[in-house]
Amino acid sequence: MIDPECPRDLTTEEFSSQIAENGLGFAVGPFKVHIRAAVPGLFEPLHLLYANFPLVSADSVFTLHATVAAKRRRPAFWRSQVHFTVDGFAPHEDLPIEQALAVLEWGINLVIAMRSHHFLMLHAAVLERGGRAIVLPGMPGSGKSTLCAALAHSGWRLLSDEFGLVSHRSSMFTPVPRPIALKNQAIDVFRSFAPQAVVGPRIPKTRKGTVAHVRPPIDSIDRQSEQVQATRIVFPQWQDGSRLEWVPLSKPRCFMALATNSFNYDLSGEEGFLTTKAIVDSCDAYRLVYSDLNEAIAWIDDLAKDNGDS
Repeated sequence: MIDPECPRDLTTEEFSSQIAENGLGFAVGPFKVHIRAAVPGLFEPLHLLYANFPLVSADSVFTLHATVAAKRRRPAFWRSQVHFTVDGFAPHEDLPIEQALAVLEWGINLVIAMRSHHFLMLHAAVLERGGRAIVLPGMPGSGKSTLCAALAHSGWRLLSDEFGLVSHRSSMFTPVPRPIALKNQAIDVFRSFAPQAVVGPRIPKTRKGTVAHVRPPIDSIDRQSEQVQATRIVFPQWQDGSRLEWVPLSKPRCFMALATNSFNYDLSGEEGFLTTKAIVDSCDAYRLVYSDLNEAIAWIDDLAKDNGDS
């Protein structure tokens, strides 16, 4: 048998057996992630969401080893839980087993945030078209992930939904196109917008409400080694029933807002300052208020044309 290049080359049964017994390694942007998932309810969702990520040999040096396993509580009538560990350590308490996929995805994000200080890490979606990146920083509830998922299914290449990874003293963004987590009503909004998209199962009653994950488009994964220059920063804010409104931001205000939306600006010292400055100097910046995805995407498309993108 020829060694598979991606999980899509494996049957569900083959994938389930391998990821449960010895685990599988995936190339995810600049990271090599090893996942062992001994939870039967995880097999099909992981096969679906990670279908197109390149597999990595087991003898590779991995960024992290993540394991999720079922753990039955006592007395026996209590609900089973899922136990998450990274490199043998549990970073948080066990959670209900029905949330196993969310626990794994949150756990991987947590480890990336804690171990990737060789980058400036922005809490931002990043997408590219025409060789130029748009950066969408946003706090929870801003509509960042919904807008990111919609753009990724409207002709934009996904670099990341969660992490804007920037090489120090540059404005070059490194892709890490992981599954996009949507919450609550945003799940149905996105499904209506992009019915062709591949979306994992709904996971109810998490600490963030109901969660579902959008599989990254295959082109974004195939091009995950391609860095790109940022030329625009848009701070989105979803407001129910609002009209589309936008205002340009000055360089100083953009700098402060971008630093606020960073995972590690405070830890980066002079490198963080110079990297943030390089991004701001290379970009036009705006605040965008929206309630309608189609209007927001049309505005961003027009913005891209104004900056010379095709």
